[in-house]
Amino acid sequence: MSAPFTTLTEFRAVLAAAPAVDAAAIAGAQDRNGQLTKPPGALGRLEDLAIWYAGWRGTDRPSLDNPQVIIFAGNHGICAQGVSAFPPEVTVQMVANFEHGGAAINQLSKAFGAKMDVHALNLDTPTVDFTVAPAMTEDEVIAALRTGWNAVDPDADLVVTGEMGIGNTTCGAAIGAALFGGEAADWTGRGTGVDDEGLARKTDVVARGLALHDVSDPLEALRCLGGRELAAMAGAIAAARAHRIPVILDGFICTAAAATLEKAVPGALDHAVAGHLSAEGAHRRMLDAIGKEPLLQLGLRLGEGSGAALAIGVLKGAIACHSGMATFAEAGVAAGEA
Repeated sequence: MSAPFTTLTEFRAVLAAAPAVDAAAIAGAQDRNGQLTKPPGALGRLEDLAIWYAGWRGTDRPSLDNPQVIIFAGNHGICAQGVSAFPPEVTVQMVANFEHGGAAINQLSKAFGAKMDVHALNLDTPTVDFTVAPAMTEDEVIAALRTGWNAVDPDADLVVTGEMGIGNTTCGAAIGAALFGGEAADWTGRGTGVDDEGLARKTDVVARGLALHDVSDPLEALRCLGGRELAAMAGAIAAARAHRIPVILDGFICTAAAATLEKAVPGALDHAVAGHLSAEGAHRRMLDAIGKEPLLQLGLRLGEGSGAALAIGVLKGAIACHSGMATFAEAGVAAGEA
């Protein structure tokens, strides 16, 4: 299904019309969970994850066989202001590394049986420096959203989106402040490892971007302060919802992109869980703001979808137990009494 929108107004309408969870599948999965050969609640959050996944896949006994990891790459005009410890050329170099199988996300995708796709978005044309003008025109943000939407394989049964883009933690910080309030310093972290002087520059850039643009509309925040790779992740997450494919969110930048959807249409991320808590300081604040509790907390701050890809293993474990375990009746085991 090609992206069914050509304007931000149409994209918002697509979000609002997205399908809901299958209540019958949820009820069936809850009933099955109550009959499995274990004490009630013994598998903790794994039980909730399996039931959530079942609801979006429309069956009380789902499987997870075809996960898709999609990496989007973009470059940013704000890099000219020294917001990163690395030059923009690294984005191109890392895309080549992805394509040759040499990055962390390649190894994690392979380890958990995920198909991995890479999309580089106009790397020779960085977005505009958002301290002087909006990062993208409406046509540009729509093109990126459509790239993300069209990148989702309708036959996938799980989607992970990741990113590569030198400077994009600055975009994530600006979007966080625009969506949820607070000062620029509340949202701005060290990203790739900038020193104190670099952190001060990043914070100033975020503050100036917030002062310049009217970002009361979450999708305008994505356009004015974001980047092509952030918009593409948002488009892919929205497409997954349209196909009833569950999503695992990655770290700070992915969560910022996804949060624009939730703020635009509450409930737009009901099909998504947070894969991990990033070491980027404001990630916890952002997850709390969208009501997501991370599955893992390992101090990761790489991006690339790496934390979310690692969490595929957690979700696979939850589904394997839910769908593969015997019920008390099947096993001939006496059930305990509530």
